[in-house]
Amino acid sequence: MNVVVVGLNHRTAAISMRERFSLPDEKIGEALCRLQAHPHIEENVILSTCNRVEIYAAVKETALGIASVRRFFLEMAPDLPENTLLGSLYIYTGGSGLQHLFRVASGLDSLVIGEPQILGQVKDAFEHALRHKTTGVILNRVFKKTLSVAKRVRTETRICEHAVSISYAAVQLAKKVFGQLNTCAVLLIGAGEMAELAARHFMSQSVQTLCIANRNYERAVALAQTLGGIPIPLEHMRDQMVESDIVLCSAGASHYLIDVSDVLQVIKMRGNRPIFFIDISVPRNIDPEIHTLDNVFLYDIDDLNLAIETHLRLRQAEALKAEVIISEEAERFSLWFKSLAAVPTITALRDHAESIRKAELEKVLGKMGMLTATQREAVEWLTTSIVNKLLHHPLTAIKEESTSPNGSMVIETARKLFHLDPASPVETHERSEGGAP
Repeated sequence: MNVVVVGLNHRTAAISMRERFSLPDEKIGEALCRLQAHPHIEENVILSTCNRVEIYAAVKETALGIASVRRFFLEMAPDLPENTLLGSLYIYTGGSGLQHLFRVASGLDSLVIGEPQILGQVKDAFEHALRHKTTGVILNRVFKKTLSVAKRVRTETRICEHAVSISYAAVQLAKKVFGQLNTCAVLLIGAGEMAELAARHFMSQSVQTLCIANRNYERAVALAQTLGGIPIPLEHMRDQMVESDIVLCSAGASHYLIDVSDVLQVIKMRGNRPIFFIDISVPRNIDPEIHTLDNVFLYDIDDLNLAIETHLRLRQAEALKAEVIISEEAERFSLWFKSLAAVPTITALRDHAESIRKAELEKVLGKMGMLTATQREAVEWLTTSIVNKLLHHPLTAIKEESTSPNGSMVIETARKLFHLDPASPVETHERSEGGAP
């Protein structure tokens, strides 16, 4: 049994290709079942996000399993030239597949290192597969281990800390000025994508109020309804600044919307209470000279980019620590995975010995006449004890040697020595010796 990974992501395929394979939640179940119907797929999990579509499969024959998954990708986009698709797919098997999954779930393989959403997406993918019964002993343990490894990475490193997007960096800077934001009033000028992202981050901090001013008032109303904010006409912007602790501007105007005279008047009416301006517009929509005023803080997009570059370097340093954790965990888990090869032999040897014990015991009991229940139990215990003691060292050796370079030879030798039948599939023996690490 082997685990194979076949997929494409933001590094190997453009968005125009990735979107052709993207699976919304309502279609994941049907896709899982369709893939499970392929003759060489024993178990499968499909991970579909905006940046990647990956299939994790437990297979008996590695080459045949990979071919089945490739065929599944081709079936999803039948009009796509085969060479174009296959050139965008990457393949991992065995330990490298485990390590890849650990890195994905920990945010090390993401477009932005350490992005936190991917762990939830991996968990959702696993739960979809559980719900549709396309996993078994192999992938269940693989994905449970993956979730614990990703949590360990987040606990033992700071890879998810430090803002690495413009909108999130703006919110983090505001927190440095005001501490907790739950008592702050926020004014958003503009209603485009960047403004909306920043607004969502602010709302996640439970700000006291969020007002949205925009040249297109209907757009301000729509965004306010989505986020639970308050729309205001753009001409009322200056009045609202008096009531606002944080002003974020992403309007895209060709001139300054806020100048020094505006802010002087606002500060006076605020009784010199501090106010924080964030200008993420290009060109700038807030006069940079306002930073010379007392109790006024101003950051523009260059300031935020500088912070992001610093934070990315910090995340990359933390990623090195995360890689060490992942390598360690993957090595440990690979040993357990290799030990699965011994499970059918261990089980077959036990069953073989037990069948001999029972057969010989019945012969002896038939010749001994009437025995009391206590006597019969004593004979049963005696024969069981002898068999267990005889098997202890061979079974221990098979299990220990199964993870060594000579593991397959040891297993084959044991089967020949004890005249065991050909090994049965690993997945039929969920009662393996011990659990996953």
